[in-house]
Amino acid sequence: MNPLSAIRQYVTQLPPAVGPAKAGGLIPAGELQDLTASQGIQAGGTKPAGEASFSNVLSQMVGEVNAKQSTASQTVQDLQAGNNVSLHQAMIAMEEASVSFQLMVEVRNRLLESYQELMRMQV
Repeated sequence: MNPLSAIRQYVTQLPPAVGPAKAGGLIPAGELQDLTASQGIQAGGTKPAGEASFSNVLSQMVGEVNAKQSTASQTVQDLQAGNNVSLHQAMIAMEEASVSFQLMVEVRNRLLESYQELMRMQV
């Protein structure tokens, strides 16, 4: 469930005395529809198929890190086998893989901290 559909569900479940117009801090239905339209979100709460979703972006980043790791591993194996690979190329490939993995871990840590902060929020 995305945040806009959660808000929409919350607003529709309010008792009539506290409905959207009298709720004070809640978003009126007209503004909520304008917000939905400005974000390019379809009626079902999803983005159009042409746009990349958050999970697709994350899986693409993990795939790139995996590709760098396998490239570094292959380069080291080629160096050990005596193929035409210089030590410099192997070290550069290993460092690229290491830095990209460290970045992925830091992004994961930030996302986890953000999720935990959202879960601590009172609604």
